[in-house]
Amino acid sequence: MIRVGQKYQHLVHGLGCGCQSPLLERASRRLDAFSRRGFLTGVAALAGAAAAPALAQPSGAPGKTLLRRARLFDGKADSLRAAQILIEGGRVISVDTTNAAPQPGWTVIDCGDRMVMPGLIDAHWHTLFAAVPAHVLVTADPGAIFAASTAEAARTLQRGFTTVRDLGGPVFSFKQAIDTGVIPGPRIYPSGAMITTSGGHADLRMLTDIPREPARLSKIESFGGAMIADSVGELKLRIREQLLQGASQIKLVGGGGVSSPRSPLDMVTFGEDELRAGVEVARDWNTYVAVHAFAPQAVQRAVAAGAACIEHAHLMDEKTAASMAEKGVWLSIQPFLSEADSGPLTGASHDRMQQVIGGTPTAFALARKHGIKTAWGSDILFSAQMTPRQGTMLSHLGRWYSNAEALRMATSGNAGLLALSGPRNPYPGKLGVIEEGAFADILVVNGNLLENLSLIEDPGTNLALVMKDGQIHKNTLRS
Repeated sequence: MIRVGQKYQHLVHGLGCGCQSPLLERASRRLDAFSRRGFLTGVAALAGAAAAPALAQPSGAPGKTLLRRARLFDGKADSLRAAQILIEGGRVISVDTTNAAPQPGWTVIDCGDRMVMPGLIDAHWHTLFAAVPAHVLVTADPGAIFAASTAEAARTLQRGFTTVRDLGGPVFSFKQAIDTGVIPGPRIYPSGAMITTSGGHADLRMLTDIPREPARLSKIESFGGAMIADSVGELKLRIREQLLQGASQIKLVGGGGVSSPRSPLDMVTFGEDELRAGVEVARDWNTYVAVHAFAPQAVQRAVAAGAACIEHAHLMDEKTAASMAEKGVWLSIQPFLSEADSGPLTGASHDRMQQVIGGTPTAFALARKHGIKTAWGSDILFSAQMTPRQGTMLSHLGRWYSNAEALRMATSGNAGLLALSGPRNPYPGKLGVIEEGAFADILVVNGNLLENLSLIEDPGTNLALVMKDGQIHKNTLRS
C-alpha cells in the first residue's frame, strides 16, 4: 500500500496503500529540485537541528557494556528468562545466565529485572515520506523535507524500531546518512523506486504528461519515487538501476492501490511474463522481488511468476492463500482494522480502504490456516500525526496471534524476510534476536509485553532503553 501523492498517496491516509492523491500529484511536479545529489548534502546540513532536543544523543562507552538483571525475550522464545547481556563493538558477545560478576572497566547498566528484547523491525515502511505533510510536498522545499524526514527517523528509533524495510522512495542517500552517523535512525533495507506500468499504482504522472515520451522521464521518475516500465526491456532496465544504486530488494507494483486515483484496487498491471523477467533479474543479483498486490488475481499472477513476497493481499481468497503456502511465498501484511489506521480518505480511495479493512480479518485467518510465512509492517505515510501509531499497528496483531507470536513476527520473523536479500543484505549479521554474535539492537521495557502487548503503543513511557548497534539512543536506567 503506497500513499504519497501519486506515488505515495498511500501516505496521505497514513496506513492504507494509497499513493496517488491530487495534492501529491502537484507536489511530484515540483520535486525535481529535490535531486539525489543534493539530498545527502541537505541531510548533513540539517543533521544537528533535525535531532530534536528531547531525543537523547547516541552514546556508548568504548569497550564492553553489560546489561545486568535482565528478563530476556531473545526473539524466539515464548517466555522470559533471567540473563545478562554483554556487548562489545556493536555486537552481543555473550548471553550469561550464571550472573557472573562484571569485570573492571566494563560499563554496567542495571535493568532492574525489566524485560529486555531485540529491537523491532517494520517490514513495510516509507522512510522519506512517513511524516512529511502534503502541504510541505506541495511547496517542495527540500530543507523542510529533509528536516521532517530526519526528525521522523530519530522518532522511529525512539519508538523501538531499529530496522525498517523501505518499500518505495529515493532513500539511498538517507540510508547512507544514517549508516555513517550523520543522523540517527533505523537500519534501512531500501527498495528504491517502485516499478509499475503506465496507469498502475505508483504512476503519479499528471494527465498533461500523457502520452508518455519514452525518452523523457516524468517528474516522479526523475525524483526517484517510481519508475514506469511498459515492456520487458524497460522493466529489466529499471530493476537494474535500483540494484546498482544499492537496493536490497525490488518492489514491483502488481495491481491497484487504495489511494491511486486512476488504478482501481482490482486491476492487475504486469503480465506474468513481465513479472517473471523481473524475478529473474533480481535472482541474477541474488536477491528477490516483492510484489504489491491486493486482489486475488494479482497475487496469483505474482506467485506464478516466482515472486518471493507479496505486499498486502488483503483481498485474497482460499485458493490464493493455498497457492502462497504451497510455493513458500512470504506475506507482508498490515493489520488495518479501522479508519483510525488509514488516516483521512475521500471518494474512491475511501471506498477502497473500506474493502481493505473488511478483508483484513479474512486475510489473517487464511494466513494462519494455511501456515503462510507472514511478516508484519505498518505502511504509515504522509502524516506526523499518524506515525506514532506504528506501535499501535503492531499491537493489532494480538487479534490473531499470542503476544509471543506477535513479538517474534516483529523481531526474528521479520528478520527472516530481510535475509532473503542474500549478498545484497546491507547489514550481514544476525538481526531480530539477542544471542551471541547478533547486532546489539536492544530494547529495555517498563513492563512485560508478553503479558500486555499494548504497552508498545506508548514507547515514550514504556521503553526505558533503546540501543542500536551498541549505541544508546535513550536511557532512563542507572549505570
